[in-house]
Amino acid sequence: MDYLLILEILYVIILLLVSYRVIFDTQNTAKALAYLLLVVFVPIIGIIIYFSFGVNYRIRKMYDKKLMLNESFQDDLEKRLISYSKGVLKGGDESVQDNKKLVNLILKENLSPLTDNNKVKLLINGEEKFPEVLKCIAQAKQHIHIEYYIFEDDNIGKQLIELLIQKKAEGIEVRFIYDDFGSRSIRKKQVKRLREAGVKVFPFYKIKLIAFANRINYRNHRKIIVIDGHTSFVGGINVSDRYINTEPNKNKTYWRDTHLKIEGPATWYLQYLFLCDWNFCAKDEMSINDILFPIRESFHSSEDKNVQITASGPDSDVPTIKFALLQAINLAEKEVLITTPYFIPSGSIMDALLIAAKSGVKVKLLVPDQSDSKIVNAAACSYYSDLLISSAEIYRYQKGFVHAKTMVVDNEIAIIGTANMDVRSFDLNFEVNAIVYDEEIADQLRTAFYKDLEDCVKINLDEWKNRPTHLRFLDKLARLFSPML
Repeated sequence: MDYLLILEILYVIILLLVSYRVIFDTQNTAKALAYLLLVVFVPIIGIIIYFSFGVNYRIRKMYDKKLMLNESFQDDLEKRLISYSKGVLKGGDESVQDNKKLVNLILKENLSPLTDNNKVKLLINGEEKFPEVLKCIAQAKQHIHIEYYIFEDDNIGKQLIELLIQKKAEGIEVRFIYDDFGSRSIRKKQVKRLREAGVKVFPFYKIKLIAFANRINYRNHRKIIVIDGHTSFVGGINVSDRYINTEPNKNKTYWRDTHLKIEGPATWYLQYLFLCDWNFCAKDEMSINDILFPIRESFHSSEDKNVQITASGPDSDVPTIKFALLQAINLAEKEVLITTPYFIPSGSIMDALLIAAKSGVKVKLLVPDQSDSKIVNAAACSYYSDLLISSAEIYRYQKGFVHAKTMVVDNEIAIIGTANMDVRSFDLNFEVNAIVYDEEIADQLRTAFYKDLEDCVKINLDEWKNRPTHLRFLDKLARLFSPML
């Protein structure tokens, strides 16, 4: 009996200490409350889940995202970037002038300049992306940098690996970062082949058995390719056959996704992000030079698109991508078109959408008919009623699985990137979005959005409100876990 009493006292002490840790360490109030309920009402298991998935292990202590620059050079670089960005902003068209607050936010928080003289190409699905990628890599003259969350050991994955090995044999410097969880299919055989061929390849934040559960939280969700410092690719499409809808497989699900090809100075910041991640995972400290960052005068584009890159992750002081999306929604006067495969918005994002819809802005949300996770799908459904009541429109994609992460605002801003409209992308994953301030590109993305609506079913408010009680209850129940999804 005494032993039992001692164990009970010890457990209460542990519970109090864990509760203190949850309150002290978790900035998001909803998430803190969710974990407190979990550790209190699910004895022992709740504590294990929290330490596996909920603890903020202060990634910034082990990951310094700055390149190796002396202090005076760093200050000079910041001044140059700010001056350059202000010059582009001053000469920008209406798409830029109407969104100065967004430009300045990203410049201040990411030190990411607004760039001009860019050539931009919208790529729909893998059947448009991969031919462009293969062509540009084949033309590389100096270096190829690749960073992917998912890189599969399948047909397209093997094609890219063979091309990288070929380019290395030609004397081209090839650096490759893969996420250790998302790209686990290449970890053994293909990574070994690449290394034997002289390609420098490293996993990002390698998964170890001891820390497996927590390390699976902080994934590198970025998809970046940089070629010779002037051509780059970014967006939602991973390296996998599933994204290529021309593959002859009648049982294959249609995957709808969007990517972006950039030729011009916007590539600089994608290069910067890659090198920061490279310095972290490869322990190979690289610094700025004219080969990695070609001088601006070397860019000769027939187009003049204004592009700005925004990035964030658990190493960031603020969730810049979430703030950028918030600002873009707040600046909208006519229309906000959002495509996302996972919709578990933060409270601030949800409020911004509700305010926009109630203020007469056309808010349209395109989501999968069914997510690849039942609990995520149920949690997403719990947000729909409030949006529908506020006159927002929600469309569920029927043709296959929509994986694109895009937003169009007032036919002036086009956002294409890796970040889903969910808490995980805002707080836990390393993400990157490209923002194009240009009516032509925004119109192209808007046209693609409305074309996708032809393969959607619009949710009817009355029918949605009259769904069976048990379904609505399950959605609300799943929503309780949304801060942890």
